[in-house]
Amino acid sequence: MSDFNFQEGVWFVYDGDCPICTHAAEALRIKQQFGALHLVNARESSNNTLLSEINKRGLDLDEGMVIYTNGHFYHGKEALKFMAKHGEATNFFSASFKSLFWSDPLAQIMYPWMRGARNWLLQKKGAGRIDNLNLQNEPIFRSIFGEKWVDLPNVMKKHYANHPYSTEVISVEGKLNVFCRPPLIWLAPFMHLIKQIPIYNESNVPVTVLFKSDLNSKAFQFHRTFYFSKGKPYVFHSKVLQIDQNEVVEMMKFNIGWKMKYGWDGTKVTLKHKGYVFKLFGHLIPLPLTPILGIGYATEYPVDDNTFDMEMTITHPWWGKIYGYNGRFKVTN
Repeated sequence: MSDFNFQEGVWFVYDGDCPICTHAAEALRIKQQFGALHLVNARESSNNTLLSEINKRGLDLDEGMVIYTNGHFYHGKEALKFMAKHGEATNFFSASFKSLFWSDPLAQIMYPWMRGARNWLLQKKGAGRIDNLNLQNEPIFRSIFGEKWVDLPNVMKKHYANHPYSTEVISVEGKLNVFCRPPLIWLAPFMHLIKQIPIYNESNVPVTVLFKSDLNSKAFQFHRTFYFSKGKPYVFHSKVLQIDQNEVVEMMKFNIGWKMKYGWDGTKVTLKHKGYVFKLFGHLIPLPLTPILGIGYATEYPVDDNTFDMEMTITHPWWGKIYGYNGRFKVTN
């Protein structure tokens, strides 16, 4: 580590455009045993040595503040827990932090709310992101595929080329063979009402998929349009959020999500089932739906530099394969 390791006291790095972060910084009083408190506005100190060390450790200042002391870095929820444990309750703000983040379970519940409030305030204020990790210059899926990203064929890199915090749109077009069997087909009216996966049986269905970035997040959005032979085009929206490394959740309407793990095995992209969840105030609550809905699995095979084949199936533990679609797509934009 750099010479910064030898500097004493507590260093609090925060977003100066965030009202919550600013109040926290101004109200924080650390117990005397830790030494002097140093406040660092990340938006005004881009060349600060401490920020360089934060970047090396991959700590995203758009996801939370950082506290450094005695050779240790505390990020996001951990920084707030440090404040609650070692801060002096000399004012209302610091007393509130101590009451809200004094325990791990309570901090686990409260932190997503606070982070959501912070992001909402920054959006209302029109403040841009700090982007200290330069994420905007890397595709969303680069960190999801990890070291396997460099091994991906060109068509997969085109398919997953969207960058975060942008208005990028990539489109693919193709045809899918869609099948659905009992008991899932019995739920067709309900699934169509809530705009979940299309419950049909039809071959060679023209499909257009738009992969969209989100200007305010790292989400990867799917906008699928199925042109079935009867009725209006069926539109199915979802968005993918990274949870941890190659584990993601695909969120659909009504905050219901499918957790999965992305991978590249040298010949194909794989999406492996990890369960169903319900998102509530930033928390992913497991839903015991696997015995009811089955296990999802998907693959994508490169064909050439602009074309790939894909297949998705849902297998029920009792009824076997109850849903799926497969076909070929071409990257058109």
